Amino acid sequence: MHIRNWSGNSDRPALALHCMMGNASYWAPIATQLADLVEITAPDLPGHGQSPDWPGDPDYHTHTTRETAPLIQRPLDLIGHSIGATVALRIAVAAPEAVRSLTLIEPVLFAAAPDPTAVDQLEAIRQLSVDGKDEEAARQFLSIWGEVDLDNQSPTSRSRLIRQIRMVVSGNDTLVHDSAKILRDGGLEAIDAPVMLVMGEESPPVIAAIAEALAARMQDVARASVPGAGHMLPITHPNQVAGLIRMNLEQS
Repeated sequence: MHIRNWSGNSDRPALALHCMMGNASYWAPIATQLADLVEITAPDLPGHGQSPDWPGDPDYHTHTTRETAPLIQRPLDLIGHSIGATVALRIAVAAPEAVRSLTLIEPVLFAAAPDPTAVDQLEAIRQLSVDGKDEEAARQFLSIWGEVDLDNQSPTSRSRLIRQIRMVVSGNDTLVHDSAKILRDGGLEAIDAPVMLVMGEESPPVIAAIAEALAARMQDVARASVPGAGHMLPITHPNQVAGLIRMNLEQS
């Protein structure tokens, strides 16, 4: 994967994982604000930014987790947004000793708090893609989770977003059905690092329900909601997000 680094406190590494259809560059304002505490590294996830494409097998979530985990060479601060947050959580459950602190921004692990509306929306997007209607699938996905109008994008960005919808569909089995067993008995409970669950006040209601369900099983956890923010708050509200990450970093 293509790796982006920002200078900071080299004695304390941190790894940040971005959302679906984004890239690691959006961590730059946050990394700059936290440079006195940590040195942030962030990969472009497979199929995003300058990283190679997802090969199509195994499923997107598993492939991304396998590509990301080797970046952790010693205990570090792990930060994730959206699907990146679910990858971070999957790693933390598998190797809690590798995590110094865990900040989960809008983790979309729908299996933690099944919501018929969210599940129906994802199923409709999946069916559109299966039927070869990737453009409409991308349009619907972005209207809910991307805060982006597909029709206002440049031709290059539009083409990229339409192509990436296949990764969204591939990742849904893990997110909706927990095929990776992130929620297995004893998994969340084994994370003894401080955890911060961050959400946007204006995000879909399922996000708050997911945060509540995850928090109920964790040892050392805080929750925070950013006023006026939606799902893309690391981009729209970087100062507030950086402040909340800082609070969590200072707990460890």
